[in-house]
Amino acid sequence: MTRSLLAGTCVSAFLVFSVVGAHAQQAAELPAAAEPTPNDAAAGDEPPTSIDFEGGKLTITEQEEYGEKTLAYDGKELAKNYQVNFDKVVTVGGVNVALVAVGNGGNACGPAEVLVWKPKGGEIQSLTVGEEECGAPPASVSDDRIVFLPYLLPGDTAQVQTWSPNAGLTTAGELSFSPEPDTGWKDFNPSKLTSMLDAFKNAEIYRLSSKLLGDHMSEVVVGLSVSGAPETTKMGLVYGNGCTPHACGAADSFMAVDTRNKAVYFAHQGEKGVDTWPALKRWPPAIRGLMTTALSPPN
Repeated sequence: MTRSLLAGTCVSAFLVFSVVGAHAQQAAELPAAAEPTPNDAAAGDEPPTSIDFEGGKLTITEQEEYGEKTLAYDGKELAKNYQVNFDKVVTVGGVNVALVAVGNGGNACGPAEVLVWKPKGGEIQSLTVGEEECGAPPASVSDDRIVFLPYLLPGDTAQVQTWSPNAGLTTAGELSFSPEPDTGWKDFNPSKLTSMLDAFKNAEIYRLSSKLLGDHMSEVVVGLSVSGAPETTKMGLVYGNGCTPHACGAADSFMAVDTRNKAVYFAHQGEKGVDTWPALKRWPPAIRGLMTTALSPPN
C-alpha cells in the first residue's frame, strides 16, 4: 500500500505537513564507527553496533545468538528488543539526535523509533515513539522538529505527533484513511493490486466494505495485512487471504470482490471459528468454496 492511502487529515495535521515540506531534511551522516567489537558486523553494508555520540558511545549488544539486543549509552541501557538497528543521527533545533529502530521484527511489523539525545549540560535522554508490539509511524525530520506520520490501514484514524528538544513529544493533529476520491467500479483494475488491501483504495469498494463490516472493519483488515498478491478467476472474482502479524493461523481473513455483480465478501477466522459478511447463506457457492479452501486449518 502506498502513502496515497493517507489522504484525509485534519487542519492541524495539514499545518504540520506544510512546515515539514518547507524545511530541508537535516540528516547528518553516522559518525565513524568505533573500534570493532565482537558484535560488530563483518560486512561493510551492515549497520554498525557501536558509534561515537555526544562524548560517549552508543552500543548494540546481543548476549546470546537470536536473543534480545540491548541499546546502551556508555553502559546505561536505553532499550531492548529482538531487532535493534542504528538509523541515523540528525540535528533538530541545534541538538544532535540519534534515531534507532527497535522492534520485535516479523511480517508487517515496523519497528518503533527510539530517539537519543543529550541536552546541553544534561544527561543522556531517550524516548520511544510507537507501539511496543508492532509498528510505529516513520519519522520525517525538519530543522526544528521530527514529525511521526502514521501508516494507516483502511478504516484507521491515528494521531500525528511531533517531537522537538524544547517541547518534547506533542500531538499535532489527526490523520484518517481515505480512498481515492470519486473512484468506482469502472476504475477498479485487479491487475494493479499487490494485495487485497489495495482494493480499499477504490471509493465504492471502500464504501460497501465499511457498510458491510461496520465495527468489525479493523479486525478483518488487520487479518489481511500479511498477504501476497490476489488472484482473479475467469468469472470476474478477485480474491485473496492473509493473516494478522504475529498471529498467522490464529487470526486470518479472506476477501473477495465480485466485479460482475458489484459485491464484496469477507470472512475472518478467529478462536471461535469463522465469521462471514454477509451471512454465509448469501454467498455464491464459487466464492464460498474459495473462502473455505483459504481458511481451512492445516492438516
